[in-house]
Amino acid sequence: MLDKVSMPGAIGPVATTRGATSAGATQGASFGDALARALDGVNQAQNDATDLGRRFQLGDAGVSLEETMISMQKSSISFQAVVQARNKLMSAYNDIMNMQV
Repeated sequence: MLDKVSMPGAIGPVATTRGATSAGATQGASFGDALARALDGVNQAQNDATDLGRRFQLGDAGVSLEETMISMQKSSISFQAVVQARNKLMSAYNDIMNMQV
């Protein structure tokens, strides 16, 4: 049984499996693909915020201070979310590596 789980932020839907399924039977996105999309989204948000900040500093009339600040906050929050996800993954990896078999 394949369920779609909606993740907040830039990650998007991720496929999860329940029960015994073969590796080739899952049709959802792999974890690596979801992680790559999340990192690309964070990178794009940071690039957009930097571009808006530069345009605002140069006096572009089409860019408001509010738009620039919101873009910077969005990129900051998405980066913090990715860092926290990385920390949780590293903690889980360390827990698994320290298990006695």
